[in-house]
Amino acid sequence: MLKQWLANFEEILCGGFLLVMVVTVIVNVLLRYLTPYSLFWAEELATICFVWAVFIGASATFKRKMDISIDVVVNALPRAWQSWLRLFVAGGVLILGLFIFYISIVFTVIAIEKPTAVFGVSSAVVNSALIVSFGLISWHALRFLISAIAAKFSTGKNEL
Repeated sequence: MLKQWLANFEEILCGGFLLVMVVTVIVNVLLRYLTPYSLFWAEELATICFVWAVFIGASATFKRKMDISIDVVVNALPRAWQSWLRLFVAGGVLILGLFIFYISIVFTVIAIEKPTAVFGVSSAVVNSALIVSFGLISWHALRFLISAIAAKFSTGKNEL
């Protein structure tokens, strides 16, 4: 059970944020149309949930290899070159992911002092979605790089 939960961690987290966002917006719309009241904090909560859902969803998409790729170009190459390209891409994504992870930490540290408009909590609550997302993307990129290296240099195997 725990292993299955960990394997789907990003999807569960993303789904939770989407659920909270949708319920908050629907409740606020209903309150606005059916009563003279509305939830003044609903927009900010929905925005925070949206940011978290988008960035955690990006990590889940990358983990499942459902992101945009140019398969036509890769498949047009000879098999030996395909494995080198996969190795290069995995390494490039890892480097880029780690760079954005680092920049996200800097960005979030700067935002610690800045409160959100309605809740008044630190903007780091929102910005930390970047740290979590690019940390996870970097982790998955490292896994893919190790897999690409193993596939490239194992005997008789030339592709992932």
